[in-house]
Amino acid sequence: MTSAALWRITRPSHAGMPLLVNVPHAGIFLPPAIAATLTPAALTLPDTDWFVDQLAGFVPAVGATLMVATHSRIVVDLNRDPSGVALYPGASNSEICATETFADEPIYLQGCAPDAASVNARIDAYWQPYHRQLAVEIARLKAAHGHCLLLDFHSIKGVVPRFFAGTLPDLNFGTVDGQSSAAELAQAAFQVLANANGFTAVHNGRFKGGYITRHYGAPLTGVHAMQLEIAQGCYMDENSPVKFDARRAAALIDVLKNLLAEILKTPAPFGREQKTGIA
Repeated sequence: MTSAALWRITRPSHAGMPLLVNVPHAGIFLPPAIAATLTPAALTLPDTDWFVDQLAGFVPAVGATLMVATHSRIVVDLNRDPSGVALYPGASNSEICATETFADEPIYLQGCAPDAASVNARIDAYWQPYHRQLAVEIARLKAAHGHCLLLDFHSIKGVVPRFFAGTLPDLNFGTVDGQSSAAELAQAAFQVLANANGFTAVHNGRFKGGYITRHYGAPLTGVHAMQLEIAQGCYMDENSPVKFDARRAAALIDVLKNLLAEILKTPAPFGREQKTGIA
C-alpha cells in the first residue's frame, strides 16, 4: 500500500483560501490482516464518524482544502497522541489503538489485541504518513496566505455514557480552552453555531479538541486550529445499520457553510498574545 492511499485530498480549482478542513475518523477501510483479528461488533465499525466526509463535501467549492482519512480509526487513531498522553486526564479516554469500543465491547478476538510492537508498527505505517501530509498542507496554506485555519471535523453518537453523562449538545466547538486559536476568530465562529436555529451548541465543553487541534494550533505563529464534534442525530439515524438522513443533513450543512464563511471573513490576528478562557 502506498501512503497516498491513506487519505484523499481535494483542493479548490481556483487560488483557494487559507482554510483546511480535516476529517480523520470517517474512514472505513480495514486492512485484511487487521480485520481478521476483530470481533463481530468491531467489524461493524461502531465508532466511525459516519458520513462526515459527505457533510464536508461542499468544502472545495467554497475555496478550502479538504483532507479525509480513508482507514478506520480501529487501525490507528489519527487524533490521539502517539506517546500515549491522555487527552482528558481523569476521564475515560480511547487509545491510539483502541482495544474497546465506545460501548465497552472488545474490539479484538481473544489473544489478538496488538502488543506494543504492533502499535508502534501501525503508528509508523499509518499515523506518521498521514500527519506528515497534514503538516505539508498546513505549511502550503501558510506559505501562500501568511496563516492557516485548520478545522477538524468529527461526529459521535449523542449518548455515550463512557465519555459523558446525558445527551451531548448538537454542535461541540473546541479550541482547547482558547489556546489553539485566536480569541476573536474562535468567538466569531462559535457565534454561528450558538445562533443556529434548531441546534444546541457549546464551546470547550466535553470535547475541547483532540491531538490534532492541540498539536497544530499555534496562533502566535499563524496556525489557528479548531475542532467541531457533531452529535450524529443531527444528520443520520444512529441505529444499526446507520443511515444518512438527507433532510436533517441539509439543515446542518447550511450551518457548516455559514461557519466556514465566518471563519474565512474574520481577521485571524497573530504575532501577539491571545486571550484564553472563551465561554
